[in-house]
Amino acid sequence: MLRLPVITLRETLLQKVCFRKPSVIGCSVNQVTLRNLSTSQIVHRAAGGCQEDALTQEYDAIIIGAGHNGLTASAYLQKAGLKTLVLERRHVIGGAAVTEEIVPGFKFSRCSYVLSLLRPEIYEELELKKHGLKVHVRPAGAYAPLLGESAGSSRPSSLLLSSNAKNTYDQIAQFSEKDAKEYFVYSEIIEGIGAAIGPLLDSPPVDLSSLGDGSFKDRMEMWPAIKTLLKTGSQIGKNLPMFYELLTAPVAKILDRWFESEPLKAILATDCITGAMVSPQTPGAGYVLLHHVMGEIEGVKHAWAFPEGGMGGVSQSIANAAQSYGATIMTEKPVDTIMLDSDQKACGVVLEDGTEIRSKMVLSNATARITYLNLTPQEALPKEFIQDVQAIDYTSPVTKINVALDRLPNFKADPNLASGVPGAHHTSTIHLNCESMDRITASYEPCTRGEIYHRPMIEMCIPSSLDRTIAPEGCHVATLFTQYTPYHLANGEKWDERKMNEYADMVFDNIEDYCPGFKSSVVGRDILPPPELERIFGLTGGNIFHGAMSLDQIYFGRPVTSAASYRSPVEGLYLCGSGAHPGGGVMGAPGRNAARLASKDLEKRGKRR
Repeated sequence: MLRLPVITLRETLLQKVCFRKPSVIGCSVNQVTLRNLSTSQIVHRAAGGCQEDALTQEYDAIIIGAGHNGLTASAYLQKAGLKTLVLERRHVIGGAAVTEEIVPGFKFSRCSYVLSLLRPEIYEELELKKHGLKVHVRPAGAYAPLLGESAGSSRPSSLLLSSNAKNTYDQIAQFSEKDAKEYFVYSEIIEGIGAAIGPLLDSPPVDLSSLGDGSFKDRMEMWPAIKTLLKTGSQIGKNLPMFYELLTAPVAKILDRWFESEPLKAILATDCITGAMVSPQTPGAGYVLLHHVMGEIEGVKHAWAFPEGGMGGVSQSIANAAQSYGATIMTEKPVDTIMLDSDQKACGVVLEDGTEIRSKMVLSNATARITYLNLTPQEALPKEFIQDVQAIDYTSPVTKINVALDRLPNFKADPNLASGVPGAHHTSTIHLNCESMDRITASYEPCTRGEIYHRPMIEMCIPSSLDRTIAPEGCHVATLFTQYTPYHLANGEKWDERKMNEYADMVFDNIEDYCPGFKSSVVGRDILPPPELERIFGLTGGNIFHGAMSLDQIYFGRPVTSAASYRSPVEGLYLCGSGAHPGGGVMGAPGRNAARLASKDLEKRGKRR
């Protein structure tokens, strides 16, 4: 087995990279790539002054966390004329949508890794293309190489779903002619439901408290949300039975009714379970599937792309927009406490070094648990609310592994071209150990006991197949999104360096079965099981969505029913991250919605005075 440290020593890697590719030395960083800007650099660009000046000023809004949602909120608030400060505890901005050069010359989308869900309104209103966002649209969506020889061939078979309808039909037809026809009917229905739900992402959910106990004025303010909800229902229309089934039935039951070929069913099932502690047999997992079909890239519906320079390019473009309006962004400024005035209203923050910064309101991009249980004075929160937050499900089955490679992976089912040019399958999400839904379920069940199955579900992406700015010439970057791995291991084991390396070795052995030579191509790796995702990125439980996207934790149940409109029980304190409606994914909707609501609230407070 290949044995490497969790993050191989920089000097050792540099020697290996330079030995293989001398041209790496002195290579320039692409301008779109998220750079590790120091605090003083960011403040200088944003405010035109030193960081001490920025810390002593009073703001209209302070945002905790420079994740993409926090940055989005800052851009909208500052654009509305509100003086805004963003405080980030790490040395880089972006939160989970970040680019980091862990291995010299290789730039990793270290956590989130592919783009589609970013709301088109944000893309246009913040002029992200003008502010540096460049994307590489993937020609293929999903690829599943299979083990074993196919009929009439010495090579294993594979399944590739792409934007080319004829090719996709032919690919599915090799397993089932019936499925090839049904696939397009199924896709049209799913995409139609996703399109109908889409508008719900762009506004706060219906406020149940206002409907039940609010004044007539409160209820009238809810009318736009109610109208959107009613419109969504009417647009779902004849697809309502399918929508209901997706929300209640196991996806395995749905797919078994539609299709007969296991490779197709397994690929489609992964869209329902990615990042979630559920299996194809779990009732009600279908919403995660809908969550994945609501996106578009530059007007192309349902497209997925790799941002140039990595996912940090998305965050950097939003930060550039916010800074162009005058927002201040500071790194390495961890917040210790949210300050409250004598009326128990949010009035600023206290940093870990004791510095107090005052503001008229505070928005938190952290998870609900961190925001309300770690940062907010507990005496200001109702006991029932605290209990509700403590009950939020943050279970995560994900371990992310980022890998630097000295060559393009070569799959037995579809060997590389002699030219070395990546094929369409290299640009897609590559599904390994996904020959059938039963195999996926087999990897899920041990995780419920704190154990790890020997053939985990693996989703591999190779963003360097389209974006050549993130790896040295001839080299590549692969991201491995693997599950199911428990946060708490059985028998008292810990996710220490030995365990992380042991797991990564097993994953690499699995990949080797499909892609001989993969292990020998590895230059370095970065292993992130759930506790590491929590420690580094502040993702409670390691959950990439800031909380499970189960039916009880979406829409007016997100993060809890008593705080689903981004407001908290503390006046002037808002949740603007993925823990709020409409949930996880690099979409920016929680940040945009929260900022618009908070700015309206501030205007009302000003009028009351």
